[in-house]
Amino acid sequence: MTMTTAVTASDRALGEFLRARRAALRPQDVGIASHGVRRVAGLRREEVAVLADMNVDYYARLEQGRERHPSAQVLEALARALRLRPDAQAHLHRLAGSAPVDRPADRPATELVGPALRGLLDGFPDRPAFVVSTALDILAANACARALHAPFSPADNLARMVFLDPAGRRFYTDWASTSRATAGHLREACGIAPDDPRLRDLVRTLTTRSPDFARLWTTHDVLAKTQDAKHLHHPVAGPLTLTYQSFDVRAAPGQQLIVYQAAPGGPGARALSLLGGTAPGAEPSRTGPWA
Repeated sequence: MTMTTAVTASDRALGEFLRARRAALRPQDVGIASHGVRRVAGLRREEVAVLADMNVDYYARLEQGRERHPSAQVLEALARALRLRPDAQAHLHRLAGSAPVDRPADRPATELVGPALRGLLDGFPDRPAFVVSTALDILAANACARALHAPFSPADNLARMVFLDPAGRRFYTDWASTSRATAGHLREACGIAPDDPRLRDLVRTLTTRSPDFARLWTTHDVLAKTQDAKHLHHPVAGPLTLTYQSFDVRAAPGQQLIVYQAAPGGPGARALSLLGGTAPGAEPSRTGPWA
């Protein structure tokens, strides 16, 4: 008698990721000659198997969720074949259950921002500084950050602000890049905390209400939030080009401190100084219902 084992959601997640990343590559991206009409988007399974030096049937079982325990060596070969960036490679290992635990299991994510971190936020009077959760909820912000995000009502969650608030497309002048990065961050977060109910609810809401998010979500692109440039347009300060740095909060797993800055002495720095000086002053390190 043949025994069958049900394919779980985690098994499907690995296969969906592999299929999406395979579809995103063209033969010329990996040095493969393409002849005739191709009936699939991106690479064929056979081509990925050749690039990863593995049996095509084994690779097919991975995509179908029937192979549940690929070795670290197999995952590294697939990462090379699919040209994955380091953050996407780490995501692949997490989906397969072979990555180190991102945070200790006995230290659950918290939405409480400690007083020391709140004081640090207020130490940046001319720089927007705020703390976000894994799901990009804004947990606390200084006065300059609140003034910067004043066009949004409410300024509560970065992903909601990008995809669902009409102000998002005016505020983020390079909206396409911002939306892709935001969806990529949430994809990474779901790999780190797949059972987080807040993340699941947020992704469900965004998928239902934003066709742009739904399209980006199917790409399975993974982008860690570390540092980048932001091109913004503020109704008071005007155009702003800022860079940001993000830092993991070691005392509160899942939280990140984000600090924006402008080139010293330039128009962006003067605009931030204006925003910092005109922002509401009461409770400067608090924002939204999570503060």
